[in-house]
Amino acid sequence: MQSQEEGAVQADYRAALLVRVRTAIRDSGLAQRDVARHIGIDETKLSKALKGTRRFRPDELTQLATAAGVTVNWLLSGTDDAVGVSAVPAAIILPTRHREDSGHAQKRRNIVEKAWWLFAERGYSSVRIADIAAASGTSDSTVHYYFRTKREIFAETLRYSVKLAFDRQIAELHLFPNPIDRLKRLAFLQLPAGERGHAEMSIWLQTWAEAAVDPAGRQGHAQSYRRWSQTVHDIIVDGQHGGCFIAADADELTQHLTAIIDGLIIKVLTGMLTSDQMYAHIEKFIDRTVVTPIS
Repeated sequence: MQSQEEGAVQADYRAALLVRVRTAIRDSGLAQRDVARHIGIDETKLSKALKGTRRFRPDELTQLATAAGVTVNWLLSGTDDAVGVSAVPAAIILPTRHREDSGHAQKRRNIVEKAWWLFAERGYSSVRIADIAAASGTSDSTVHYYFRTKREIFAETLRYSVKLAFDRQIAELHLFPNPIDRLKRLAFLQLPAGERGHAEMSIWLQTWAEAAVDPAGRQGHAQSYRRWSQTVHDIIVDGQHGGCFIAADADELTQHLTAIIDGLIIKVLTGMLTSDQMYAHIEKFIDRTVVTPIS
């Protein structure tokens, strides 16, 4: 049963969250109806959530953070440096921050998001600056005002993908105190399911391919991948401390699990498996190889 003191702490936390949410929306330059549309709820529900009479769901916080150009970690804690259940990305692998007003920031985000979809659906080589300009409702010169080259835009779409993954993890993983459930949920959050999930993994696959042939692109890829791998590692270590996971080398278990997830993602993206089949394989691997057997 929750004590009066715990209830007061929770109330203060929710109040601080709402202040940060309102600040993020205000600074984004977006109208409240546009934010509601981006989240996928009607404006009435958003108004209730902003007044504290309705709680944001984890997926709604993730979408809100994307629309406003902040991280879920900042919404929840007030900083991008807070240590949570997931490895915090270094600033260099998150979307680049610029000193600019909300109007310019909104235009920059719009270009990146539209380019992200185009690269994901058509591939880097098939997308022109003119295509990005048309999709974002602007001109070639405006795109070049914010980004010198197409390669620079693609690098930013990878940072955008890192942010999306981190936002989902911060919004959801703390809801799963059991390390087994948390590890499985982390795997679920990596599925290339639905249009957005497929697009995100398409960007990653193209980044892997680029890193394979161009040493210059390997550093950014390695830094981004290291954060994801560290998240898996942290959960495995936590489960080992609690006796949920076998007492094997945590680094090796992390390598095995991430390799399986990576390989299965490629099979889903190339039509060899469905995302549901992918998750079933991962769940079986975790139960058979990582979870401590019941004696």
